[in-house]
Amino acid sequence: MKVEKIRLSPVESAFSVFINNFKEITKVRLSISVVFSSLAGYFLAAENPSIIDVVLLAFGGYFMVGASNAFNQILEKDLDALMDRTKNRPLPSGRMSVKTASIIATILTLLGLLVLFTINIRTAFFGGISIFLYVCVYTPLKTKTPLAVFVGAFPGAIPFMLGWVAYSNHFGIEPGVLFLIQFFWQFPHFWAIGWMLDKDYKRAGFKMLPTGKADNTTAFQIVFYTLWMILASVLPATSYTGSFDLSIWGAVIVVVLGLIMLFFALELMIQKTTIAAKKLMFSSVGYITLIQIVYVIDKIIK
Repeated sequence: MKVEKIRLSPVESAFSVFINNFKEITKVRLSISVVFSSLAGYFLAAENPSIIDVVLLAFGGYFMVGASNAFNQILEKDLDALMDRTKNRPLPSGRMSVKTASIIATILTLLGLLVLFTINIRTAFFGGISIFLYVCVYTPLKTKTPLAVFVGAFPGAIPFMLGWVAYSNHFGIEPGVLFLIQFFWQFPHFWAIGWMLDKDYKRAGFKMLPTGKADNTTAFQIVFYTLWMILASVLPATSYTGSFDLSIWGAVIVVVLGLIMLFFALELMIQKTTIAAKKLMFSSVGYITLIQIVYVIDKIIK
């Protein structure tokens, strides 16, 4: 028995292509993970969460991150064409024009700022700072200096604290600690990616590793920042982080998760292989996701 394929009309087919290109240019999986961080920060702060604000934060966060990614791909379209990992993206492959991408990025930016402003002005302010640093500072620096990763860690660390600010309309020690945790996490995470894709990045002239190459000094810095990340992650177990606190059992779980990531960082320093870097990258994604869940659950059950 033959199964007939469903044929789409030209309009349906064009719409399907546009949606796929939209998801690629906004980096849908990355954007969703960033939104997840923002929502975790919100529920950490919230005593009486507002469903409306949660929805606004989710959409506003996606719009802002999607806009950042779109602007990034516009600026780097010629460089993306040089790398195997990115040459099939909508812009370098010619599936989307720069004009269309620019319209999408601009609309998403305006919508994102408007939606976040609806929550409160501080949330919109930090969202605006994030997109400015990512597009106007981090992106141009990537081909000039390894310090780009340091600069990029600032907008990358904003989403976790953004959720707290969205609920509290206040920036203090609590969102500051959330920022610090994700700030230190950025270094082992992105240097692991930089190690994995070192040859590809060098084709485009990107300077992603701190020493410019996958060597022992880079591996040492990955371990060094992983240790700082673990220390920052258990700060809420002290009495110095305001209303953001963590139980002893929560702290134990966070430390164990951190030690697992540290194990893979040390493995990379010893082996210095792409496989070891890939393991560290995946463990870093698991780490940041799981500790955010642990923080929220710990708050609920206390």
